[in-house]
This record gives sequence, C-alpha cells and structure tokens, in this order.
Amino acid sequence: MFGLFETGFSQLGWGQAVMLLVGGALVYIGIARKWEPFLLIPIGFSIILVNLPLGGLMEAEGELLSGGTPLGLIARIFHYGIQWEIIPPLIFLGLGAMTDFGPLIANPKTLLLGAAAQFGVFFVFIIALLLPGFDFSIKEACSIGIIGGADGPTTIYLANKLAPELLGATAISAYIYMAMVPLIQPPVIKLITSKRERAIYMKPQLREVSKLEKLLFPFVVTIAIILIVPKSAPLIGSFMFGNLLQVSGVTDRLSRTASEAFMDVLTIFLGLSIGGIMTAERFLVPQTLAIFALGLVAFAVATAFGVLAGKLMNRISKEPINPMIGAAGVSAVPMSARVVQRMGQEANPRNFLLMHAMGPNIAGVIGTATVAGVFLGIVG
Repeated sequence: MFGLFETGFSQLGWGQAVMLLVGGALVYIGIARKWEPFLLIPIGFSIILVNLPLGGLMEAEGELLSGGTPLGLIARIFHYGIQWEIIPPLIFLGLGAMTDFGPLIANPKTLLLGAAAQFGVFFVFIIALLLPGFDFSIKEACSIGIIGGADGPTTIYLANKLAPELLGATAISAYIYMAMVPLIQPPVIKLITSKRERAIYMKPQLREVSKLEKLLFPFVVTIAIILIVPKSAPLIGSFMFGNLLQVSGVTDRLSRTASEAFMDVLTIFLGLSIGGIMTAERFLVPQTLAIFALGLVAFAVATAFGVLAGKLMNRISKEPINPMIGAAGVSAVPMSARVVQRMGQEANPRNFLLMHAMGPNIAGVIGTATVAGVFLGIVG
C-alpha cells in the first residue's frame, strides 16, 4: 500500500522548504517586478524542482560538480551545457548578434570607461582574499570578483572553470544584481556626482559610422584581444562572430536565429542549469551570504569607478562629457545605459544620453570577458 513514507513529504526538511521559498521569490520578482524575467523565472522554478525530494532531476552517479555521471534531466542539461562550457559562449554569440557597436566605434574613448568599471572586479577580488573567517582561495576570489562586471554568462563561465562549488551562488548573485540595476546604481551615482555634473549636456547625435568600420571592428577586436589575452577566445570570439553575422548584410537569417530563437533556447537551458545546482545543502551556508554581500560591493564599486573615470575624462576633454555615462561601463546591457538616460533627463530635460552611454555599456561586456580571460590565464 502506498504510504506517506513513500512520498517526498517524508524527506522534506526545513532546508528544502526554505529553498522552495527562495525559488518562489525569484519567480515572483521576475513576474511582478519584471526584473530579468527570462532568467529569474526559469532559475526560480528550477530551484523549486530540484528541492522537491525524490524527484531525481539533479541525480548523478557521484558528485556532479566533481565529474560525476549525470542521471537526472536537469543534471544532464547542466553537465553538457555548463560543465562542457557550451552554453555561456553560445549566449555570447547571440548577444553579439543583438549588439550594435556603432556608439562605441563613433566614440572609441568610451572604451576607457568600460575598462575603468572593471576595477570593481579587482577590488572585490582582493577583498575576498583578505576576508577573515572564510578563507576563499584565489580561484574562488576570481569567481566572486567577476560578479562586479554584471555579466551573467561570463560569471558562469569563469566560476565553472575555477570554482564550480560557487557556481550557483555567484550566478544567482550576478543576475539578481543585474536585475536590480535601477535600484543600485542611482544612489552610487548621486553620491559621487553633483547635480551640476549630472546636468552636463552632451550633443545627442553621434557621428555616422560606416559599414566598413562595422565590418572591420569584430576582426580587429578579436585579433587584438585574443592575441593579448588568449584565454578570452571562447567568449570574445563568440561575441564578435555573432556581431559579424549581424553587420555582414548577407547573413540576416543566421543573425535573426542567433539573436531570437537560438538565444531563447539557450536562456531556458541556462536558467534550468543554474537553478538546478541551488540545492539546500549548497545554498544555505554562510559562504553564500558572503558572496552575495561581496557581489553587491563589486557592482557598486564598478559603478563608482566608471563614474570617476567619466569625471576625469570630462576635465581633460574638449567636448563636455557627462560623468554618469561611466556608470554604464558595467556589462548590464542595456539596463545601466537606461538608468543613465533617465537620470540625465531628470537633471537636464534637454539631455539624451542613451547613445552616449551605450558605448561604455558595450565596452563593459568586452572588458568583463577580457578580465575573465586574464584570470584564467593567471590562475586557471
């Protein structure tokens, strides 16, 4: 006779109950707040699935994160998609097909603002190494620091290679803070800028970028960055190839597929995979709370360094530069650029900063992927 002790209720502990609430909360903010719904909803529901006892969706023969053989459905998606390092580079391909490098090409000095924002990554990398009571290794510190780049696929790619035991916490942290850009960045920007600086007017029209420039850009960036940082090849190469599909003018069908249907499928698999490793025993530990706190610091410091670089650039540039566009140097595309646009119009209704902010925003994606390559080259 089928009894209570043969159901999942007999195995349901307080840890699993808490994780069911965590998963439900992520689904809620994805639906009600519309914060990164395409990722938070799959991640949240996957967390619920794998924390329901006896379901077997993340079942593996041996420890999955240490090379065990996947048996459950989500375990297989995670193993072949994340551990085999397939999904994050392919997401970069889709992102490349969705990205217009025109604003960056039209104003290449904004590349420096994207680079400046990466200081947040290195700042928290050092803090994680020095944090008393946790003894984070250098590989774990790299995986935590990269959260400051506000780039989910890069965070996942790096953590999987260097510290797979932290993959769930770092990935969730990265995506939650990406979703919370409109809440995190404005206080940081206001803290280090005056209203007068936020009101600085920039001409809305950027110079027209030729098709030849757009065609050459992915080749130049690919060759230059990969020669300097070879370990960045999977992410940078995929990103630039996706962009080439968009700008070539003869592969429109491939570009549409990469940026739409293909990207949607990858996003579903990514969300299920990341949520799948968020079991109670891995998530409900003090280390996870420390990672969340350090991730927030990394994101705030990256924003601050970008704005400070914008202030410096405004001082030495002939043309006025609104320092807020430096806040878009993090990789949260296009959310951080929209924050800058909104704050710019609040300070000066004549301002239209979106296109100016897109330059450092795109540079931030390139910068974070490059930093990941640097970390892999040094400690990978």
